[in-house]
Amino acid sequence: DIAQSYAEYGAACLSVLTDKQFFQGQVDYLKQARASCQLPVLRKDFIVDAYQVYESRAMGADCILLIAAALDDGHMAELEAIARALDMAVLVEVHDAAELERSLRLKTPLIGINNRNLRSFEVSLDTTLILQKDVPADRLLVTESGILTTADVQRMRDANIHAFLVGEAFMRAADPGVALAGLFGTH
Repeated sequence: DIAQSYAEYGAACLSVLTDKQFFQGQVDYLKQARASCQLPVLRKDFIVDAYQVYESRAMGADCILLIAAALDDGHMAELEAIARALDMAVLVEVHDAAELERSLRLKTPLIGINNRNLRSFEVSLDTTLILQKDVPADRLLVTESGILTTADVQRMRDANIHAFLVGEAFMRAADPGVALAGLFGTH
């Protein structure tokens, strides 16, 4: 129902948590989302092993998340190469300038800037705005975390940022699709 609601109200993609230990996600959530609508699906998990990339494709994911803070350069490149060979997209997530620099060595055009500081868990949209200048024009910047209000969306749009990964704000709502439409003005 959630996936269908997102599709109905203008989402471009679904981000589905499959990590059970830390985020109470389930592989079945991704399978159910994939079966319920035509939107592409990002598997949001701690991908650290090649097996998980193959598993992601087998469960129906169109894209995987690689978290630069959790992987060295060689491992990131290896996992990206496997995903690309399986015709999957890769969203590489960064939190600071050093991680951004490392991520730009990958071929993926999708660069996610997470506004949540992994050490303090503080959230600041300034993280995206500060790092934006170092993202080449041929990459698609996705701002992640802390997008809670229409003012947050407008602030990012005013900075020419038009791709958002929002989850927590919608999952608290009675109907996440309606919340999406309210936040982004899509309906």
